[in-house]
Amino acid sequence: MHAPKAPRRALIVDDSRMVRRASRAILQEFGYEVTEAEDGQEALARVKADGMPDLITLDWNMPNMSGIETLKALRELYGDAVPRVMFCTTNSDAIDIHKGIDAGATEWIVKPFDKASMQAKLEKIGAI
Repeated sequence: MHAPKAPRRALIVDDSRMVRRASRAILQEFGYEVTEAEDGQEALARVKADGMPDLITLDWNMPNMSGIETLKALRELYGDAVPRVMFCTTNSDAIDIHKGIDAGATEWIVKPFDKASMQAKLEKIGAI
């Protein structure tokens, strides 16, 4: 008999409560247990306290610590243990996208997004 599979965990990092709420609803529909953080500093503290999630959605523009700074800090601290990271941002500039990918992001979704567009991105990176 197999042990029950642990639920996948996601960390949503965004300074907008509305975006976190919308992302939470979508990710929970796909079976994720969701934790939230308002900025990069809180995200790092959550990872330290709760362990590495299976997926991180990361806003680019946040107070205290930007998304790119957060991703770089995660990679510095945890290296390859950092899971799939998807930027969820209003930035659609190719330069920013390349910076994010170079820093180790797996995918990019532009706000505002809906369930269908997030589902397509998650499927593309094998997160659902």
